[in-house]
Amino acid sequence: MSAALNERRGVGAARSTFAPWEDPAARPLVSFQGVSKRFGDHQAVRGLSLDIYEREFFALLGPSGCGKTTLMRMLAGFEAPDEGQILLEGRDIARLPPHARPVHMMFQSYALFPHLSVAQNIAFGLKQQRLPKAEIAARVEEMLALVRLEGLQRRKPHELSGGQRQRVALARAIAPRPRILLLDEPLAALDRRLREETQFELMNLQHELGVTFMIVTHDQEEAMVVADRLAVMREGEVVQVGRPAQVYEAPADRYVAGFLGDVNLFEGRMEAQGAEGLRFASAEVPGGLLAAEGPQLAPGASAWLAVRPEKMGLHQEPPPEGANRMAGEVHDIGYLGDWTTYVVELSSGRRVKVARANASRQVERPVSWGDKVWLSFAPDSAVVLVR
Repeated sequence: MSAALNERRGVGAARSTFAPWEDPAARPLVSFQGVSKRFGDHQAVRGLSLDIYEREFFALLGPSGCGKTTLMRMLAGFEAPDEGQILLEGRDIARLPPHARPVHMMFQSYALFPHLSVAQNIAFGLKQQRLPKAEIAARVEEMLALVRLEGLQRRKPHELSGGQRQRVALARAIAPRPRILLLDEPLAALDRRLREETQFELMNLQHELGVTFMIVTHDQEEAMVVADRLAVMREGEVVQVGRPAQVYEAPADRYVAGFLGDVNLFEGRMEAQGAEGLRFASAEVPGGLLAAEGPQLAPGASAWLAVRPEKMGLHQEPPPEGANRMAGEVHDIGYLGDWTTYVVELSSGRRVKVARANASRQVERPVSWGDKVWLSFAPDSAVVLVR
């Protein structure tokens, strides 16, 4: 077994047991308490409270304008909150200038100095700290090895690839050994393959350094891969916080369900709740809807069953009569290599997405455009949402 694989497994094992937020006695490293920020008439952040723990890899996720970058800039000191406190180890730093905080930020553009070499770029912040020359040289060598850029220390930024420039920017940000490293869309400029590789490098690096990382990204998959926890934001507020799998599998509402990955939402009205689960009447599903579990609802109450495309069944023969069964016609097909996505139009005109893994190279009866098909899902695949 390779050393790299052993290291990756070690990181994975550590992450699986890392959960200080579940310990009532644990003290957060960073605590936003009732923080608000306005820009003119625009409320960018609204009374937000959020805790981030030491050694955590935390992701802020949300659409443009939701306030995630503003929140990060307030932590870095580039913006000041209008209300509330930003505590670092219990001390309010909301009014401290950026240089007085043990917080460093890596910008999306990397902001490398074009006239300086790789080594000089990495050393820049250390010189600002007025460290001894010998310590600066040793720290630069350490960073070069850490981000695997040995031998490139004399090159200028224009002589590097996009991935190498990203590593230089990362090395420069972590060289001063901050308590918190803020990453603003750090992988946006990389192509997909390099971005996916770098995600795992970031995770390993964060684990090795023991530094708290906070990343802002539009990329849902990126956030789910790298983060110990993520926060989904909307209009300046945090809607849900949790481990990526928790937020994906148990979204708090329709907004989170629709934002984090694809989802099918089936509306129904509560009929009965018993040993088999929650049964709903539905205009779109003749046999009704059935969920294995959910909140207590009054008869007639409206709710939505959220079902991920990969949890939908696609059949060429009618499945047994019952709940969660619907007929339709294949409207569109998207082949993605490892997955195929089918868009099926129901008789009501509603379109439902189904994702199937391409586990074998051949299919006896491939599903094609215009085919009549049936859809179904298991009761325990549905999440009942009331808002």
